[in-house]
Amino acid sequence: MTEQPTEHDAFRQTARAWLAENFPPSLAHRPAPGPGAEEGPETDDARLWKSRMGEKGWGVPTWPTQYGGGGLSPAQARVLAEEMKTIGAQNPIGGMGVMMFGPTLLEYGTEEQKARHLPPIARGDLRWCQGFSEPGAGSDLASLSTRAEDRGDHWLVNGPKIWTSGAHLADWCFCLVRTDTTKKHEGISFLLIDMRSPGVEARPILLIAGNSPFCETFFTDVVVPKENLVGPLNGGWTIAKRLLQHERSGLAGAAGAQRAAVKVPLPQMAKAYVGEDDAGRIADPDLRHRITCYEMELKAFQQTAARAALEARSNSGPSAATSIMKNAGSFLRRDGAELAVEIMGWRGLGWSGEPFDEDELAATRLLGSSKAGTIAGGSQEVQNNIIAKRILGLPDPISAAAR
Repeated sequence: MTEQPTEHDAFRQTARAWLAENFPPSLAHRPAPGPGAEEGPETDDARLWKSRMGEKGWGVPTWPTQYGGGGLSPAQARVLAEEMKTIGAQNPIGGMGVMMFGPTLLEYGTEEQKARHLPPIARGDLRWCQGFSEPGAGSDLASLSTRAEDRGDHWLVNGPKIWTSGAHLADWCFCLVRTDTTKKHEGISFLLIDMRSPGVEARPILLIAGNSPFCETFFTDVVVPKENLVGPLNGGWTIAKRLLQHERSGLAGAAGAQRAAVKVPLPQMAKAYVGEDDAGRIADPDLRHRITCYEMELKAFQQTAARAALEARSNSGPSAATSIMKNAGSFLRRDGAELAVEIMGWRGLGWSGEPFDEDELAATRLLGSSKAGTIAGGSQEVQNNIIAKRILGLPDPISAAAR
């Protein structure tokens, strides 16, 4: 008996045909930049691919069509991702607008805010940055002091932010501001700020890895329209917690994108640098064992992350479990970077020029940047506290001590 094609089979054929017609082969297997990353000059094919994906809405495949999305079901989006992976196509539309702000605005924004801000994100026209951390408010984010004063027909914003990824490149910032100085968590609001406004200054911070994805950001008497408040006044903490779940879900995927910086798989790399034995295996047995363990953990993580993403789309969005995924993903990225440099030996410690090739220089920089992953998006200690309280149901040690 011949099986009848399912709805998903039909969509797979549609997606396959569209990709064959619209994806430029020159872009195959080229990694897309991560959130806040510096972007080099865009090629004609890259611009064409972004334009076509934006018009189709498949850069944000599950967003509603009225906001520029593809209107696909989670199952269809998974099929699309599989077909793109098969031909080495990367989604050219990403960044914080897609990963964090867009999903949050869909949940908390007004109809006017959604109609204004979501379509440009879906087309890849605008870049967003996140104004949360401050010099005196990192792990204790609710201690933030950047102030938004009600001036009748507008807000007047003053204060510093730090570690603002991509602020020097961004068009807009979703920002936590204090609108009530008499309360802590309940005195915070969620505000959208045009980064081209007078009084906004972003200063890139040079990191040990040689790049500047983070910035110090200063707001000095910045005028913000009243309609840029998302959610209720002093209700920003609830929105921020939801957004951070989306952020951690996205950051967890950094481990799965390990090859984006060092394109050669670790087993292949080890055979090239360390050599092979008579059986064609990595010559060093201990290194062979550790690479095998790492590859198994990476594969298990990627499959778990894919399942968690599917569950999030099928239910009401990401949960506190994203803290587990964020920790596991950041550690895997760090461990993979350390293994790559160990395999390369002294050739993995180059900074520029001869005699190092592109992958060797990338390995050095990845080693430096991978360390930040255990802190960015909430340190491992913060994630452990969330896991303990919200998943394991353990008592808060501070509250317990008070009793």
